[in-house]
Amino acid sequence: MLRFAGSGASEVGLVRVHNEDSGYVGRSVAVVADGVGGAAAGEVASATAVHALVSAWRGGLAAGDRPEAGPVGSLEDRVADVSAAARAAVRHAVQRDLNRLGMSTTLTVVLCDGARVALGHVGDSRAYRWRDGVLTQLSGDHTYAEQLRRTSRVSASVLATHPWRKVVLRTLDGDPADPGPDIAGVDVRAGDRLLLCTDGLSDLLDDAAIAALLPGSAAEAVAALVEAALAAGGRDNVTCAVLDVVDVPDEPDPVSPLPGGRPSRGVVPLGPGLLLGAVRDGANVVSTTPSWRA
Repeated sequence: MLRFAGSGASEVGLVRVHNEDSGYVGRSVAVVADGVGGAAAGEVASATAVHALVSAWRGGLAAGDRPEAGPVGSLEDRVADVSAAARAAVRHAVQRDLNRLGMSTTLTVVLCDGARVALGHVGDSRAYRWRDGVLTQLSGDHTYAEQLRRTSRVSASVLATHPWRKVVLRTLDGDPADPGPDIAGVDVRAGDRLLLCTDGLSDLLDDAAIAALLPGSAAEAVAALVEAALAAGGRDNVTCAVLDVVDVPDEPDPVSPLPGGRPSRGVVPLGPGLLLGAVRDGANVVSTTPSWRA
């Protein structure tokens, strides 16, 4: 049975005052999110989306829906479901406080059902696979620069300095009419390493620099990547999760118990795992379920 074994970190950086990134690293789910909105509460958008997404995934586990391999497409459906839960939570947060109108977040998530991995992605955070020393970007940036690259004959030098190159064209903003994330199955096998990161890392380190820092343990790779991004200027919040794809004996995915040994159903929804960034502060999470603290 395939599972994730990894580590992650989130740093405010050297310029920003607040950390608007959030993330989570678990055995069958990992996600990073970069909140957008500044005064419109980017940290609330990312934390609320991550909380809702992981709650939806783990809620299925608590209800007995173990992430076992199903028909091709079923895992992609789960990515769509948990992403929809994140979108609904962001919409709820805006409805609770209209001062948050305009807030949104990127979202890059991987789910594992024991045999397969599927990716959901919207925005300019990224997902990579590192296999046999070769780094491959799995996600596509939803930015103006990437749209130009795909649809017109614009040189790399022009794109690198285009004033709109970092404009993000798609995010998770709570609008039920938006197209949602790009969703795809990911070719993985035991021994692969996955990297999820916000643009605070990928804007400052090119693929060659990232690949050079991935050897070693997952925790060592995370520390090296964050340190390198800070050394390169740390202009933005920096969040990354490094996940080893491992083959483990078939066993139930643990879910946090309620008092009395009953499985949690939205009260402590995150269970075992590593919380990153703004989602560590429960004050940033707008939820319809009882609040929790990391």
